[in-house]
Amino acid sequence: MLKNMNHNLYDLQSYQFDLPADLIAQYPVEPRDQSRLLLLDRGNGGIRDLHFRDIIDYLQPGDTLVLNNTRVIPARLYGSKESGARVEILLLNRRGESWEALVKPAKRLKAGSRVMLDGDAGVEAEIVEELEHMAGGRLLRFKNCPDETAFIDRVGRMPLPPYINRPAEASDNDHYQTVYARERGSAAAPTAGLHFTADLLERTRAKGVNLAYILLHVGLGTFRPVSSEDIRRHEMHYEYYRLEEETAALLNQTRASGKRIVAVGTTVVRTLETVYNSHHGFSAGEGQTNKFIYPGYEFKAVDRIVTNFHLPGSSLIMLVAAFAGYNKTMAAYSHAVQSRYRFFSYGDAMLII
Repeated sequence: MLKNMNHNLYDLQSYQFDLPADLIAQYPVEPRDQSRLLLLDRGNGGIRDLHFRDIIDYLQPGDTLVLNNTRVIPARLYGSKESGARVEILLLNRRGESWEALVKPAKRLKAGSRVMLDGDAGVEAEIVEELEHMAGGRLLRFKNCPDETAFIDRVGRMPLPPYINRPAEASDNDHYQTVYARERGSAAAPTAGLHFTADLLERTRAKGVNLAYILLHVGLGTFRPVSSEDIRRHEMHYEYYRLEEETAALLNQTRASGKRIVAVGTTVVRTLETVYNSHHGFSAGEGQTNKFIYPGYEFKAVDRIVTNFHLPGSSLIMLVAAFAGYNKTMAAYSHAVQSRYRFFSYGDAMLII
């Protein structure tokens, strides 16, 4: 599976690997914490095969487990142009009274075009402008829609990623949402958190582990492919984050007491690394982050990471390689393929210690 042991850490091809299609999970494991967990020790490269419920054995009293409590909206809408041609819309990010979205086919959807949306008669999406920074990106505005939230909840579908080769089903409304999801706004799930059950979280808390929540609305920045052969030229799309005062204080207390900060998912890693200051520690705040983490990055805010198995050549596997080391990461992925772990959003997980 390793392409080239004499790899160039900044070469996109170094992050490609062969993945059998039947290892791409199409449905989640039930119950959630019965999924598999690969333990990777970044110190010695050691690997252990576990189940996700075993994660509690690697959390100690006083550690802080940090979770992203964003909530996925049913962001995929369908409609028709006046010609009758079908259009698919993926809402990404609210911008004032408008939405950033991906549309397909996008070629003929210029500013001023309208799409008659399925669902309530008369509701339309008007294209306001083309977004140059993303292929197929458009800024759009709803027309004849007095309650956008209610409309989206009623007619939208959960935005399953394209490698799940089936339409979204009613069960995905729960499965593609963490059990602690609170604030709506994401176009994709923070998938590392999908493995936690309410019971596992309660047992974790009962052990004396702190549970902390940050917010990052998952958008194009997280799942946009890296296309630059020199990965250093890749630009992440901005995503909204927020860290509360109470959480910042808890994280600073955890660090001061010598305990560990365990980030659940790459969105949590990117948020904590965005807000952390070497002189002042963690500070509350909100804003937009386009932080891109790849090998050579010096981590300051997190001590352990829980993450799923990511797409070849994605910014997410680059973040993992930055944390665990390139060779250890690719060796772990090779083991995961050989041991038939399930990959991507509904797949299994990895704990990097």
